[in-house]
Amino acid sequence: MWMDMPPPHELARQLLEAQATVTPIQPFSERFSGYDVEAAYRIQQALVEQKLAQGHVIIGKKIGFTSEKLRRQFNVDEPDYGVLFEDCVLMEHEPLEIDRLYRPRVEGEIAFVLKSDLDRPGITAADVVRATEGIMPAIEIVDTRFEDWRVTVPDTIADQAGNARIVLGGVMKPLADFDLRYIGLTIFKNGKLMDCATGSTVFGNPVHAVVWLANKMYQLGSPLRKGEVIMSGSFTPVFPIDRGDYVEAIFDRLGKVTVFAR
Repeated sequence: MWMDMPPPHELARQLLEAQATVTPIQPFSERFSGYDVEAAYRIQQALVEQKLAQGHVIIGKKIGFTSEKLRRQFNVDEPDYGVLFEDCVLMEHEPLEIDRLYRPRVEGEIAFVLKSDLDRPGITAADVVRATEGIMPAIEIVDTRFEDWRVTVPDTIADQAGNARIVLGGVMKPLADFDLRYIGLTIFKNGKLMDCATGSTVFGNPVHAVVWLANKMYQLGSPLRKGEVIMSGSFTPVFPIDRGDYVEAIFDRLGKVTVFAR
């Protein structure tokens, strides 16, 4: 049972140390029998508390495994989420420092910026639309603190859903101007088309991913708040990024966002 593991704060410390030293650790799912989602969320909460104690600031949340293609890629059947801190934000023209990451990968997604809290049970798509100040084109750089990306859903939950960096495009547009089911994304690396998709790959609609998260966070007693940035999930399977790579994510009518790795 998970109670036989080291306490959550110790496993959270291991994750933070692995991140700081770029030295991966063995997955918890391989080390502890009975390790499950409940244990993973306890570890994630301990990690959040340690980050807050260090003076970091929560700026939003991210949702993982919202794309069916991505779930197939990692052989998982449910989404997860992580907490975003200010130190994960990368300016669009600020290079991604590869030496600070282990095995980074790229996701193209839409970021929601909230103008009001989502602090009640039974949140619907209409509630999310009303609560959204605007949407932005975004790239997430995901990484792992576990060896060789050998992860289960509980491993990714403990590891902040794999977040390493986010890059937000320089424009925010009203959500009401878009039907996100049909918004298109084309994503390129060094000028080569890596993949293309529409918003329908994200839970049928990226709005539905935010609905899932809002209800999940309310149940956990940490509802989504005004001003938070919500990364709604990748349109496509992830792909690696390495030194010298230049990535462009171009969204139909919403704009584009780029990142360069050095």
